[in-house]
Amino acid sequence: MSAYMIARVEISNPERYADYIAAAPAAVERHGGRFVVRGGEVTTLEGPDRKARWVVIEFESVLAAQTFYNSPEYSAARALRAGAAEAEFVVLDGYNSD
Repeated sequence: MSAYMIARVEISNPERYADYIAAAPAAVERHGGRFVVRGGEVTTLEGPDRKARWVVIEFESVLAAQTFYNSPEYSAARALRAGAAEAEFVVLDGYNSD
């Protein structure tokens, strides 16, 4: 069953954050992830209007998402994000109709 990593990112230093944006995709791809959403326009339908950057990445499982997040490749990318943004990450199991 697929799993989805969802991140909400508040960017404080766009120039430095650009380094993270350049580095992260290779780590995602190496671990079998696929970007579903990466930035883009946000329209709030209910709740607080959070104009943060939203990212959704699909993985084959929760374990695959966790392995990616804790990998040396992504740890290096996260280090580039330090001081440039505050982020929240969650992983959700995908829907299985079986």
